[in-house]
Amino acid sequence: MMSGKDEYVRKMHSKLDQWNHEIEGLVARKDAMAESARAEVSRHLDELRQKRDEAQAHLKTLQESSGSAWEDMKAGLDLAWESIAQAVESARSRFK
Repeated sequence: MMSGKDEYVRKMHSKLDQWNHEIEGLVARKDAMAESARAEVSRHLDELRQKRDEAQAHLKTLQESSGSAWEDMKAGLDLAWESIAQAVESARSRFK
């Protein structure tokens, strides 16, 4: 049986995979855009990658935490996830 921490980590890895896929899709669309739009998309992609990297770092720290400490860290990680989720959704709707 999976612990709450293991299940949470698995779920977060799945979200990271989904966001990586979204970022790759934006990169592909950027290449087909007019030159004038590419700079703006590149800035958004840089922001998304930074937020993703921060979320990955939080997840790694959570995975390495012991005992009930992970529950204390979960709130901060949830905020990081929400931030990247909003950024991905914003970019997806903006650059369709």
